[in-house]
Amino acid sequence: MKAVILAAGEGKRLRPFTETMPKVMLPVANKPILEYVFDAVKNCGIEEIIVVVGYKKEVIMEYFKNYKDIKITYVVQEKQLGTAHALLQAKNNLNDSFIVLSGDNIIDRNSISKLMKGKTEYSILIKEHSHPSKYGVVLVEKNILKELVEKPKEELGRFISTGIYKLPLKVFDEIEELTSQGIYALSSVVQSIIDKDKTINTILADVWMDIVYPWDLISVNEAMIHHIPASTSGVIEKGVTMKDAVSIGEDTTIYSGCYIVGPVVIGSGCEIGPNACIFPSTTIGDNSVIRPFCEIRNSVIMEDVHINSNSYLSHSIVAKGNRIGNNFSSITGKSTIETEDEFKKLENIGTMIGEDCTIGSNVVVEPGIIIGRRCRIDSLKKICKNIPSESKVM
Repeated sequence: MKAVILAAGEGKRLRPFTETMPKVMLPVANKPILEYVFDAVKNCGIEEIIVVVGYKKEVIMEYFKNYKDIKITYVVQEKQLGTAHALLQAKNNLNDSFIVLSGDNIIDRNSISKLMKGKTEYSILIKEHSHPSKYGVVLVEKNILKELVEKPKEELGRFISTGIYKLPLKVFDEIEELTSQGIYALSSVVQSIIDKDKTINTILADVWMDIVYPWDLISVNEAMIHHIPASTSGVIEKGVTMKDAVSIGEDTTIYSGCYIVGPVVIGSGCEIGPNACIFPSTTIGDNSVIRPFCEIRNSVIMEDVHINSNSYLSHSIVAKGNRIGNNFSSITGKSTIETEDEFKKLENIGTMIGEDCTIGSNVVVEPGIIIGRRCRIDSLKKICKNIPSESKVM
C-alpha cells in the first residue's frame, strides 16, 4: 500500500512563520512536522509515499533529499485550490487502495496501522477534540460515518475528522466529478460518498495533533519533546547541572554553571551559558547561542538564533536567524489575540518572533505579541502591539 501526503499548503494562519517555509516544515522538537509523518508512515511498512507539494516546495524537497528507507515521489499542485484537488494530482502514481494524510498533523504509527488493516474500502481516522468547531465534526453510528459537517456553528459532537483516510482507486471518479463543478474539498467528496450509501468505517486515532495558530507550536512541542530520549554529545563543562531527559547535539558546548531541567532538546553547534537556565519543554535549534544568565522556559528557539545575556523567555517562539540584545524580556500572561474575525483567549503566552529580526537591548514585549520577520527594534522599547514584517521600531 502507498501513502499520499498532502503538503502543498502555506498555512496563512501561522504567519509570520510560514512566510518563508510551508507549514509542514515548522519544527517540533527540532524536526519538521512532515518528518514525523514520514517516520510514522515508514514504520508501518509502507515503502512508497507520494508527496503533493506546492507552496515553497523547494524547502521540502531539499530537506528530504537524503531521507532513507522509503521511496519518495513528488507531484505538484500548481494552485492550492483544496485538498481534493491536491489528492487528484497523485492519481497517476497509484494503482491500488491507498492512505492519504495531511503533512501538517502529528500522527502516530499505531493509528496508521489500524487504518491500513481496516476491512472496509473506505475508512477514516477520527479523534475526540476539545474545540471541534474548528474542524469537520463527524456524526457516527455503530462505527460508521453518517455525516461530516465542516466547522459547524453549533455544537454537534466531540469527535472530528483528522483528514486521514484509506481510500480505493475509484474515489478519483468522485473527486473528478466534484472538482469539475468547482468543489475542491476532500470533506465534500467524503460526504458525497456517504450520500451514495457507501460505508465509511471510523477508527479512533491514538495520537493526533494539529498546529493551526502560531501558539499551537508551543503546546505541540511540549507534547512531543517528552518522546525524545536523553542524549549528550559535544562538550559539557564541569559545574553543569542537568536533570531528567536532556538531548544535546554534536559540537555543542554547555558552559560551566548552566542549569538544565528536561525534557529539553538542544541542537548541534550551539553555545549555552555560562550560567544559563533552560527549563522543561524548551527546544533550541542548531547553531544557536544563549549567552550568560539567560532563562528560557517552555519555548521554541529555532536555528541560528543569538540571545544575549540576562534575557528571559517563557512560552515563546523565536524563529531562525534572530539577533536579540541583552536584557530582553517576554512577559508571560493572559492575552486576547484577534485572528480571522474572531478572538482567541490565551491563558499563558509569551511572544512570537518571525525570522531574521534584530532586537536591541532592554526590550520588553507584552504577552501574546507577534513580531513579523525581518523587523528591527531599537533598544529600550516596550512592544505592546503586533509588529508587521519588515518594520522598524525606532
